[in-house]
Amino acid sequence: MSATMASRWEHAVSVMPSDGNDSVESAPLVHRVSTVRSGVMPDDVSIRPFRIDVPNEVLDDLRQRLARTRWPDAEAVDDWSQGAPLSWIQDMCTYWAATYDWRAREARLNRFAQYITTIDGLDIHFVHQRSPHAEAKPLVITHGWPGSIVEFHKVIEPLTNPTAFGGQASDAFHVVCPSLPGFGFSGKPTTTGWGVDRIAEAWGVLMARLGYDRYFAQGGDWGSAVTRAIGASDAEHCAAIHITLAMGTRPRLVGEAKPDEQRALNGAEYYQTWDSGYSKQQATRPQTVGYALADSPSGQAAWILEKFWAWTDCDGHPENVLHRDELLDNVMFYWATNSGASSARIYWESFGKSRATQLAVPVGVAVYPKEIVTPVRSWMEADYPNIVHWSEQPKGGHFAAFEQPDLFVADVRACFRQLR
Repeated sequence: MSATMASRWEHAVSVMPSDGNDSVESAPLVHRVSTVRSGVMPDDVSIRPFRIDVPNEVLDDLRQRLARTRWPDAEAVDDWSQGAPLSWIQDMCTYWAATYDWRAREARLNRFAQYITTIDGLDIHFVHQRSPHAEAKPLVITHGWPGSIVEFHKVIEPLTNPTAFGGQASDAFHVVCPSLPGFGFSGKPTTTGWGVDRIAEAWGVLMARLGYDRYFAQGGDWGSAVTRAIGASDAEHCAAIHITLAMGTRPRLVGEAKPDEQRALNGAEYYQTWDSGYSKQQATRPQTVGYALADSPSGQAAWILEKFWAWTDCDGHPENVLHRDELLDNVMFYWATNSGASSARIYWESFGKSRATQLAVPVGVAVYPKEIVTPVRSWMEADYPNIVHWSEQPKGGHFAAFEQPDLFVADVRACFRQLR
């Protein structure tokens, strides 16, 4: 590996950290000591029902802003190399304003049981979909940026009710799917400190509050980092984790790079050279970029949707793998809640922060071929000495559950089946 490539890898992996065989049991209310720092006033530990209900004024304002968009000049190339093409973003925004039916999409998302609870002074929004099967085990799944709980809308039902989707009752889960702090309908931190480790601690408190003494955890993107931190901070209660990204692991080359190593190196080289500008901005000046994202729905859409071109296994176009309604559902979680700036702060909070380097809990890894930087087992083993499940998926990218829900569900079931 050249010095230049090594330097670029080190910069690229600074974006996110790397990520006993006890059975998982559902339990009545569990009392655990929280490691999350306490505020002046005690939290309201109640769990309050929640339904998404975006005010009409927000939707009216959205359409007005879209109609008044001042567009930039078109790109000077005939591809995506300068960013999301003007013609596609204009088409998406026209569809958003005139055809996209948020109320129908909102109702579809509200088919899941949702709640709010306060942890460490912050309201956390989450889906808690319980399984009808007695064998079900608790599973907390975590999204990243520029995602949301929308990423999981096609996998929650197969995970909770596998017999309705060709699976076995013995593979069932009670699914808990929180919105990260500052994202979607969770609260927005007004003080600093809500980085990956604090979020992981909060998720441990959430699972205890829901009555789960032992549970599994899964995540992608920042969710992989949070999931790794859960395994480090709550190993007494987290039985195992499953991740799809391990950006914090460093190359450990012996001789010429093997094919899986070269694939990862190529991904890191591309990411650092062409695809990491957004992360540098959000890690250093999230407030500055937030002004544009809060004021312009077309700008918020382009900021997010360009990554669905870059990071999905889409053969050159996001709509080859995801319907535009799904893409806009995800954008709406940012626009309707004005969370462009608050969601960006996870980069500012988490970049370059030290974390535990080695996990004792069992680990499962699914490798999707179009992931930003694909995991390499030999590089991970020093930090993840208890890898019990490794799969190479035939297709899919960064948003695994969103892009390839069937593959995702099958792999999560296979990983945790041996650990129930």
